[in-house]
Amino acid sequence: MQKEYNDLRIQFNTLFKEITDVYHNIALKLDISDSAFLILYAIVELGRGCTQKEISQMYYMSKQTINSSVKNLEKSGYIEFRQDKGNNKRIFLTPAGEKLVEEKITPVINIENDIFADMTPDESRGLLVLTQKYADLLRKKSDLLIKP
Repeated sequence: MQKEYNDLRIQFNTLFKEITDVYHNIALKLDISDSAFLILYAIVELGRGCTQKEISQMYYMSKQTINSSVKNLEKSGYIEFRQDKGNNKRIFLTPAGEKLVEEKITPVINIENDIFADMTPDESRGLLVLTQKYADLLRKKSDLLIKP
């Protein structure tokens, strides 16, 4: 039984790495960094006016990676910051950023939507339910590794 679990774990990790590699290759083909791709994607998903903290929480990216990528996107003229309450700054796309998103991010989102459309509703829900269960169990069991 242990060998079967080991084989399943290897298959799952290989699939996870394959999907990660596909997104990396997409970013390469689009001539943007992985982190810039994720930042722009997050702005679309979260809506214009999101914060770096919201991006970090949604995509589990380090604050340092987000901050560095956001600075590069700002220097390139794709995003701008607008002051919010307190010290919070919200991220907005510039007209050049809107064009970049339309050309490079929206087609990827459309592909992803097509993939879910190619699955039955039960397959789509099952994929999400089981992947969430795996993530929850992994988080819970990995917390046991860190003892106070």
